[in-house]
Amino acid sequence: MKKHVLAAAALAALAVAPPAMAQDPAAGEKVFRMCMACHAVGEGAKNKIGPELNGIIGRQPGHMEGFQYSPAMVSFGEGKVWDEALLDQYLENPRTVVKGTKMAFGGLRRPEQRADVIAYLATFSQ
Repeated sequence: MKKHVLAAAALAALAVAPPAMAQDPAAGEKVFRMCMACHAVGEGAKNKIGPELNGIIGRQPGHMEGFQYSPAMVSFGEGKVWDEALLDQYLENPRTVVKGTKMAFGGLRRPEQRADVIAYLATFSQ
C-alpha cells in the first residue's frame, strides 16, 4: 500500500512539473547580448534603459530601488517573485504578460533560448 501511495505521489508531481530543459549559461550569455542595450549584469552593473539584472531570481518584479518601473510592471509584481517559470513566461512575450510594460523587446520565442538566458542570469544571483 505504501509503495502505491509513493508511486502515485511521484506521478502526480511529474504531471504538474514543467518539462525539464537543458540550460546552458554560456549559450545564454550569447543570447543575452541582445539585451545588453537596455540591461546589465555582473560586477559594477548599473541601470540603463532597463534595470540591472543581478540577483533577479528571487526579486520582486517591478520593485528595485533606484529604477523607475512602469505602473503596469509595479502592479504586475505585487505578490510575485521572479523565478524560472515566471521569467520564462515573461521572456516569451513581455508585452502579453505585462500589458503596458515599457519594455520594447518582443520576446524570445524559442524555449531553449529562454532556458539558457535564465541559466545565465542565475549565475548572477546574490
